[in-house]
Amino acid sequence: MLRELVANNIFVFSSEYYAQVTASAVITSAGAVVFDTLPFPLESRQVAQFVEERQAVPVKYVINSHYHADHTYGTCFFPKALVVGHRLCREHLDGPGRDGLENVKRSSRELSSIDLILPDIVFDEGEISILLGGVSLRLWHTPGHSPDSIVCLVENEGILLAADTMMPVPFFADGSWQDFINSLEALRDVPIESIVQGHGEVILRGEVPVRIDNDLAYLYALREKVEALVDRNLGPESVDTIDIEDCGKSRIALNGLVQQLHRTNAEVLYWEVRREREGEPG
Repeated sequence: MLRELVANNIFVFSSEYYAQVTASAVITSAGAVVFDTLPFPLESRQVAQFVEERQAVPVKYVINSHYHADHTYGTCFFPKALVVGHRLCREHLDGPGRDGLENVKRSSRELSSIDLILPDIVFDEGEISILLGGVSLRLWHTPGHSPDSIVCLVENEGILLAADTMMPVPFFADGSWQDFINSLEALRDVPIESIVQGHGEVILRGEVPVRIDNDLAYLYALREKVEALVDRNLGPESVDTIDIEDCGKSRIALNGLVQQLHRTNAEVLYWEVRREREGEPG
């Protein structure tokens, strides 16, 4: 696990085992808020140990940005914390999340110690705030990557803990292209100094507006290219001709994993556009 101090009281932890996934800890005089956890028990235990022993504060809250396993499996290693998430996060964890964990446990001894933890505090529309030790955190719904995705703004520092609403390539296979557009557009009006992505490096001050524009440009470019394939009546295999770099994104980020994510995006969008052209419900 890699650790980085991004502000006086905010640490970011990056997994060395899976896709550079991140978790964050906001340290205050009254305790800590952990935003997301890491998927493997060893690394999540290291986060807990660092906060509780090295920083000498209890973890008061764990925020689940969305229900995906790589962000929630470590929640159980913070047993005294209140867990916060969107209403849909709780619902998805309590359904497909349980099924997925049982399947994983049958095939991975390393993950056998994980218990699924549901959020104690949920919200739906609007936003909620957490005030702890003089630090204000604002949470709101940003669907797109998944239906339940949320972000967290540490208002004192202007740092956005964005989870997979921001990652090296927008990925919407479990969410919605249009929701992603809407959520990214809304970020333009938020006073952000830097962004902690769900995977990959921190987006620093000065890079934030350019990066949001770049993500939106990727989504629009991908849709334009997919629509051209559908309009030519080409089959779903034709999405392999859409190069990620032609949509404005690097092919090497996350050790090349972005190419797989991009291909999945294209295929999902292909079928969505096909349904639209044929007048079928989505």
